Amino acid sequence: MSPYPQPSFAHLVRLSDDTGLFEHARGSTPLREHGYCVDDVARALVVICREAAPPATLIHLAERYLAFLVHAQTADGRFHNRLSYERRWVDEAGTGDWWGRAIWGLGTAAARAPLAHLRRAALTCFELACRHRSRWPRAMAFAGLGAAEILTVTPDHDQARRILADAVTTVGRADVAADWAWPEARLAYANAALAEVYLAAGQQTGDTGATDIGLRRLAWLLAMETVDGHLSPTPVGGRAAGEPRPGFDQQPIEAAALADACARALAMTGDARWMGGLRLAVDWFLGDNDARTGLITEAGGGSDGLCPTGRSDNQGAESTLAMLSTLQHARKLTTMPAQHDRTADRPTPSNNGRRSVGHNYGR
Repeated sequence: MSPYPQPSFAHLVRLSDDTGLFEHARGSTPLREHGYCVDDVARALVVICREAAPPATLIHLAERYLAFLVHAQTADGRFHNRLSYERRWVDEAGTGDWWGRAIWGLGTAAARAPLAHLRRAALTCFELACRHRSRWPRAMAFAGLGAAEILTVTPDHDQARRILADAVTTVGRADVAADWAWPEARLAYANAALAEVYLAAGQQTGDTGATDIGLRRLAWLLAMETVDGHLSPTPVGGRAAGEPRPGFDQQPIEAAALADACARALAMTGDARWMGGLRLAVDWFLGDNDARTGLITEAGGGSDGLCPTGRSDNQGAESTLAMLSTLQHARKLTTMPAQHDRTADRPTPSNNGRRSVGHNYGR
């Protein structure tokens, strides 16, 4: 029997209505006044399409989420992000992070959705969205991960190959310094996606140089975000060289992005260090973290953040989906032999100090 809980989608269902997925919650109660966003709907589509045999309830949610993305997309392929509860778009269409995440969701649905009509509709929207590029590295990284999904089923898809290549170019091959093996001078959010898109490029195009960069950056990030044998993610305010750790508030999206990247690295290399990194991310949700507090709530949601004294009681969409995504990857850990040492394959912890910052459970 697995020592890890199976993902429960009860709270995701609670956060959803006939339009989409509510962004925020007070406790486990959806806050309708904050409306919906493409960012979260796209994440939810990825999570559902990763399920090998989703039940009818989740298939219906996937249909609803895809319809939301279709509605959010403009005729030229860009996306609005925020829809009010009154069903009015409250922003201009663009190519920010939400555009990249929409492409990630559409690419995943086009490759993995359980019904053929969903795969066809997602591919049509994906191809329209790929007419654009973003100047933002994370937006391009998310888009590149969606393109990599397409290439798993259609290796010669020209638009997908080009957007994956452009994602690698936008993220950049150069590191800041020898002791800061990262393309940015400051870690921000969803950091591991910047390493994973290189792994995806290497995996789908045979670019061994991209694979090497992705693995090196992921190993560096794991070491930077490990303290005393547990995961200590970059806090909501980011982190630069020389700043002490741990920092708060820590966001579930950081652990989820790390789990995604380690799962891909594990599939590509079979190296036990990535099994160790994946376990760090899973265990962070289960309480092996700086506050020794679990982030999976009794209602089945994911807590919105970790502060020095515990967790947020709120369970919004982003955090719940980060938890679900990470527990999906935890299934891989059941293949580890029972006698395996739980700490032997973890990365070397950083020797930085400790700090705390003010509470902020916002996005």
